[in-house]
Amino acid sequence: MSSAGDQETSRLDDAARAGWLYYVAGNTQDEIARKLGVSRQTAQRLVSLAVSEKLVKVRLDHPIASCMELARGLSEKFGLATCEVAPTDPDAPAALTGIAQIAAGEIERILKSDHPKIIALGTGRALRACVEQLPKMDCPQHRIVSLLGNMMSDGAATPYNVVIRMADRVNARHYPMPLPVFARSVEEKQLLQQQEAVHNILELARQADVTYVGIGNIGDQAPLMIDGFVSREEMRALLKAGGVGEITSWVFDREGRLIDGLTNDRVASALLEAAPSKPVIAIAVGALKVDAIMAALRGKLINGLITDEATAESLLNF
Repeated sequence: MSSAGDQETSRLDDAARAGWLYYVAGNTQDEIARKLGVSRQTAQRLVSLAVSEKLVKVRLDHPIASCMELARGLSEKFGLATCEVAPTDPDAPAALTGIAQIAAGEIERILKSDHPKIIALGTGRALRACVEQLPKMDCPQHRIVSLLGNMMSDGAATPYNVVIRMADRVNARHYPMPLPVFARSVEEKQLLQQQEAVHNILELARQADVTYVGIGNIGDQAPLMIDGFVSREEMRALLKAGGVGEITSWVFDREGRLIDGLTNDRVASALLEAAPSKPVIAIAVGALKVDAIMAALRGKLINGLITDEATAESLLNF
């Protein structure tokens, strides 16, 4: 038999979920009613309750109990130092808005520190969505450094490099990596990384107080192939070698071990290390990425995770 306290928690959870669907995911009240399995009038009351109880401001300001439980479960199962779980929109399970807002809130808190910080960033769609959620700030005391190159092999800018975009929003010193994501050969990679500017950036990345990365899947729908960094033949070779995921273009297997040779010989990113001593937080969501996230967790390539309910449930039931 549920207590009055349990009923109140459930009511606020429903209101917070309705508020998130309305104000963050942009659903209509009819859509909210359908997704929550309630009448339109009840959906309207729940949205109003979310406002009156101050659960919703610009960002969701109520940790939904189920999300908290999932975050706690992931932290315990994988020994994570930090974990946040956003609600999942049933009609858009791969939507990035929820995790982007959570990650932006975490980064904003770091940026508000008067003590100088070094923030290292990977690349990808999730990180770009996160940066878009950051408010305009003035943070000249901090340094933002890229973990990987900001150029395609032909010299064009990579589409999802976020260091410059973030620096513009928060007015911080920034250090983009003036390299292609992949060198054309091992010899070229060694030559490029011997440049003084590149050496300094790699050292800054090593010293970072906190690192945020995306996680990519390997296969026909891999970002590395879709965005033109590797060929179909190279992707097939990575799959044959056991590759399931990548972080900053370093490809790893199901146990989170880096693949020997292949594109890993030519990737010009900062070294991806297991069991990092400082926070390395992945921002990743979606069924396509579950295997890759799981591998990164197994190999302790990350010690923090920001994801959504559906992905978190898949990871816990893996």
